[in-house]
Amino acid sequence: MSNAAPQKFEFQAEIKQLLDIVIHSLYTEKEIFIRELVSNASDALEKLRHTQLTEKDIFDDKLELEINVTTDDKANTLTIQDFGIGMSRAELVENLGTIAHSGSKAFLKALGEGGAKNSNLIGQFGVGFYSAFMVAKSVKVYAHSWRANEPGNVWTSDGSGSYELNESENDRRGAKIVIELKDDCGDFAQDWKVKEILERYSAFVSFPINLNGKRINTIQALWLRSRNEIKEEEYTEFYKFQSHAYDEPRLRLHFSADAPLAINALLFVPKENTEKLGLSRLEPAVSLFCRKVMIDAKPKDLLPEWLRFLKGVVDSEDLPLNISRETMQDKALIEKLNKVITKRFLKFLDEESRNRPDGYAEFYQEFGHFLKEGAALDFTHKEQLTKLLRFESSLTEKGKTTSLADYVTRMGSEQKEIYYLVGPNRASIESGPYLEGLKARNLEVLFCYESVDEYVMNNVREFDGKKLTAADHSDVKLADLPKPEGALSEDHTKTLITWLKDTLGARVAEVKASERLVDSPVLALNADKMMSPHMRRMMKAMNKEGADSPLRVNLEFNPRHAVIKRLFETHTANPERAKLVAEQLLDNALISAGLLDDTTTMIARLNKLLESV
Repeated sequence: MSNAAPQKFEFQAEIKQLLDIVIHSLYTEKEIFIRELVSNASDALEKLRHTQLTEKDIFDDKLELEINVTTDDKANTLTIQDFGIGMSRAELVENLGTIAHSGSKAFLKALGEGGAKNSNLIGQFGVGFYSAFMVAKSVKVYAHSWRANEPGNVWTSDGSGSYELNESENDRRGAKIVIELKDDCGDFAQDWKVKEILERYSAFVSFPINLNGKRINTIQALWLRSRNEIKEEEYTEFYKFQSHAYDEPRLRLHFSADAPLAINALLFVPKENTEKLGLSRLEPAVSLFCRKVMIDAKPKDLLPEWLRFLKGVVDSEDLPLNISRETMQDKALIEKLNKVITKRFLKFLDEESRNRPDGYAEFYQEFGHFLKEGAALDFTHKEQLTKLLRFESSLTEKGKTTSLADYVTRMGSEQKEIYYLVGPNRASIESGPYLEGLKARNLEVLFCYESVDEYVMNNVREFDGKKLTAADHSDVKLADLPKPEGALSEDHTKTLITWLKDTLGARVAEVKASERLVDSPVLALNADKMMSPHMRRMMKAMNKEGADSPLRVNLEFNPRHAVIKRLFETHTANPERAKLVAEQLLDNALISAGLLDDTTTMIARLNKLLESV
């Protein structure tokens, strides 16, 4: 150290204002200061690398371009050193003590204007530097310029309003920042704590980062490299590191775009959907970066909620952020990022579904629930999402699915609606009465097995101009079929309708002869158009109000069925027995519709019927 007395300087008023903002209100997490100082160090190394291309006489030229971080829990200090461009005495004053080159003036102006573009502040040695005072009793900056004829200097301050400058000897090129930590910030002098922070925020910095002599950042920022030069195992290693995963990714999308925004993205679909396994709801897991420095590990607005299963990285140079890089200043720009990435991922899924249908089917089996959620709730992307939905149908083999687009290609010229049925499984739907009439007319029906499906269909509403219609809806109109012989006469049918209405009373809203039944004797249709059977079951499961309201259904019977013809004969010959049969037929229909909640009465009636066998 030089024997000359240190010079004392007052911070400019704007720097005092900046320090007050940084220390007391700008950053929500104190640990951010490490990210800021490492980012500045990386910038200084980058500047030196460019200088080396044009200048031959570089001071201390044999030094590696690296960043060295050292913790000392006994002295309660943290040291961050880079062998970069360095600073002269004048540059220390300009960058750390005045407003001229630190970027502080632009930052303060942006705060005053409510948040204009501040991307020019990111990584500059100056503004982020002051975050050190959140944790520091004092900060010393040992700096030596790349110019050989410049002496080394040490800048010292406790952040209270002034700083000192003095010459120093034996400095290496670059900057060494020594932070004496406040008593309550001793964690930042612990190796494990600093390692965790470096791995979280600075893992992809271009230059080596060594913590107490051990290399920290061993994974490259793959998203900025050309796809052609990246090996499959590199992608897998990156996925496991970035996602803290043990499996291999199921799908991968690596793309870049220049317009409307500069974007480099590397997105992964995991092998398994942990929500499906009954684990907690997934949190957003695509990290947001700006020039390889992490802004937010779990940004909530970067992607739609239904894409929460994605892992990976999005890096954009166009982000207008405040200096903390924690709060997005311009929501409209983030929304634009959201739309660009979502649109590109949906295009990718569409390509997968066409080019690798088996792989897409496996993806859909795991993650189709999220696409359904998006189709129901994301109006912006509803059309693209609806094209990606898949269902089994009455024309597919068990386990094979079809798209709505393919369904439409198989529709007859007279068909105006896309039919679907909701049920717990294929066997249940195929054995129920609701499919009969449509199969008899060669109408394809989509099979929906998930509890969310009906909600999705009700929200999607139509596809390619064709209305999505529940095949068990009372309003479904089917074309006439040739009527086979052996049915009840028209007069007998009318008589039976009247008798059934009187016998079943308030339990039925309407009774009529069915045009849709072929093999089954009866079916029940929910008379409440506002609440389907499936919706009623869901509301009941959630104890929602209205789920226990009195149930009234429309009952349709098959006048050709032997049970119905026998009922007609019995209703006059043995009215009491006929009443039991009619009530049992209604309960049978309610069971098929999923509308019979209490079977106590039915069991007692069945026992009574069995007595007379």
